Amino acid sequence: MINIAVLGYGTIGSGVVEVLNTNGESIKKRAGEKINIKYVLDLREFPGDPIMEKLVHDIDIILNDPEVQIVVEVMGGVEPAYTFVKESLLRGKSVCTSNKELVAKHGAQLLDMAKERGLNFLFEASVGGGIPIIRPLNQSLTADEIVEITGILNGTTNYILSKMSDEGLDFNTALKYAQEKGYAERNPAADIEGYDACRKIAILSSLAFGMQVDFEDIYTEGISKITYNDICYAKSMGARIKLFASSIKEDNKVYAMVAPVLIKANHPLYSVNDVFNGIFVRGNVIGDVMFYGSGAGKLPTASAVVADIVDAAKHLEKNIWTIWSSKKLELTDVNKVKHRFFVRVVKQENIKDLVQQLFGEVEEVIVDTILDEYAFITSMQSEEQFNQKKENLQVLNAIRVRF
Repeated sequence: MINIAVLGYGTIGSGVVEVLNTNGESIKKRAGEKINIKYVLDLREFPGDPIMEKLVHDIDIILNDPEVQIVVEVMGGVEPAYTFVKESLLRGKSVCTSNKELVAKHGAQLLDMAKERGLNFLFEASVGGGIPIIRPLNQSLTADEIVEITGILNGTTNYILSKMSDEGLDFNTALKYAQEKGYAERNPAADIEGYDACRKIAILSSLAFGMQVDFEDIYTEGISKITYNDICYAKSMGARIKLFASSIKEDNKVYAMVAPVLIKANHPLYSVNDVFNGIFVRGNVIGDVMFYGSGAGKLPTASAVVADIVDAAKHLEKNIWTIWSSKKLELTDVNKVKHRFFVRVVKQENIKDLVQQLFGEVEEVIVDTILDEYAFITSMQSEEQFNQKKENLQVLNAIRVRF
């Protein structure tokens, strides 16, 4: 029997308990031994819940118990999670976590600590919820050099953009629906401003390129500026707007970015809608690979956590090698990266002439019901060049184009 302790009995923690109880027999066969939840740590009480028999309020009870071999951290946030995880590793316990903030900030250090002690620090559920992506990057795609990872990594923003496109809702109404369904928090900034996706692409970039990518260094732009007019123009082009988190290697240099983009039906992520996530990976040998599924939610995320528990149980006292150096990867200055841009500007006298003077030949985009704007798509140019030119225009919005 393998004893585990679960830190946090919120949405994901209760999901982990549910998955282990529901599928206990099949999990036992895969792990080789029964997985027993010995403790659940939480500050709260849960009257009437059978978990009360296992509930503790003091982390030291778990840390000081030599029978606990695996600690499952599903608390969220950097502290006290980091302190608890670090101390668990120091006490000889492997750790599984779904905590993207923790992994993005301290992943390389915690992996090193686990390696030094023949333990494991596993974090499949920290990116993409129930979608398996960490393990494939770490094990299945090791023959390839990764040249691109692009993902729809946040279900809340994807739901909002899908509602705007499919039902003609404005941003605020779509956000309200997302909050009512529990997809968005009361304070939705982490989702709609792109911070959640930023941490996830930082983790994937660190794994893909083997060096530390700090999320603070990644250019991040959310979807709060997307309007109904943007959606109308996208539809007129047979396109959709998606929040992309991308990490791309060009000429042996890596750039990373989180931002809305326009894509057409020939892009692999075009049909990833509603709360679903999709992750596109391009390798120099295998070519294009897609991962798709539920990117969040209680049971999908809990399923990924339990898969890590099984992996840790099968590799007690044997480290599963993960290449993620603490040496920092210097990202390319995003201002040097080239894109095409879809631009909406206030219509004024001689606007076409002014746009042509600044951008040369452009592709006009026309929506018959929008009369007070002029919209166009530029040729390829750097972010720096575009930002300099747009200073001469009354820009309503600008979105990068991937077609």
